[in-house]
Amino acid sequence: MTSTTAPHWATEDGSDAFAGDHEQVVFCHDPASGLRAIIALHSTALGPGLGGTRFYPYASTAEALADALHLSRGMTYKNAVAGLEHGGGKAVIIGDPARDKTPELLRAYGRFVQSLGGRYVTACDVGTYVADMDVVAEESDFVTGRSEANGGAGDSSVLTALGVFQGMRAAAAHRWGSDSLAGRRVGIAGVGKVGHLLVGLLAEDGAEAVVTDVSEQALTRVRDEHPGVRVVGSTDELVGSDLDVYAPCALGGALTPDVVATLKAEIVCGAANNQLAEPQVADQLRERGITYAPDYLVNSGGVIQVADELHGFDFERARERTLKIFDATASVLAEADAEGVSPSVAADRLAERRIAAVAPSERLWLPTRGGRGSGRAGSHRA
Repeated sequence: MTSTTAPHWATEDGSDAFAGDHEQVVFCHDPASGLRAIIALHSTALGPGLGGTRFYPYASTAEALADALHLSRGMTYKNAVAGLEHGGGKAVIIGDPARDKTPELLRAYGRFVQSLGGRYVTACDVGTYVADMDVVAEESDFVTGRSEANGGAGDSSVLTALGVFQGMRAAAAHRWGSDSLAGRRVGIAGVGKVGHLLVGLLAEDGAEAVVTDVSEQALTRVRDEHPGVRVVGSTDELVGSDLDVYAPCALGGALTPDVVATLKAEIVCGAANNQLAEPQVADQLRERGITYAPDYLVNSGGVIQVADELHGFDFERARERTLKIFDATASVLAEADAEGVSPSVAADRLAERRIAAVAPSERLWLPTRGGRGSGRAGSHRA
């Protein structure tokens, strides 16, 4: 079991892929289990870095590193706008989870998480599940998203969907003067763990759902649970439909310049992470008069849940905090209009203000000498 922590390196193709604003990046390798992973800590100014573990068959180490850097930075902003006392971190395990995931590999990964002494707290992400976090937790104290049987909160999809719904209601109130989605047509691209729950919340509110997914199994489940839902054959078809709201709930990068140019919806609000394929897409949405509820703001219900788990999970406490996504979204949209900027910029500014309020000498979170407490740089010097 070996790890490398470095402030700068070149990738295997010789190019420099390190983002200079990251605090720490750790390469993890365990030959016995075959583990190859990267843990990226973007910032611990607000507290220990919190973010999930992605298990994915990256084509190269450079690709995995780029994803870890991008995702960890996003978690800094997500945790900040959610009002959590956590910074941003993310981990990626390189491999095919269907072929390479083993208990031995997950336990080896847990030992690397433990070695950081609480600076990084992990959870589920693409390719990892509650059962996996239970195994990781056999070797680490810094794991959330565990099963209820093992002291965790279980699946975070319920609160993620609730948060997106609250953000959508706030966007509707901002756009149309009413927070009800009754009679509105909402297009949902991706009806997996979060998307199918969002369909249910919309149905209860009287909205019409139009959905698409690459998984026939996911579509069958939605049809069985909500017979009135309309299914279309592709995301392109959905985007070109007469929609009031478009909800990307699958993979990132869903909002490309071409998609925005053809989109008929007046609001975009979905659960997918990193929806903007390019930063300038946020301005394109604004120029077209489309209200965009920033993804990392509205989909923060899941991270609110796993953060609550660290304090002894209380569903109602986490739910009440998730409901406040309505107010946070309304505030961001109002500030964006007042400042003449995109909602993405307004949300970023909110996060950056929280981080800037921390004194520079206290922006590095350190564990206590025992390795399980909390502290900041300089708080426990000899």
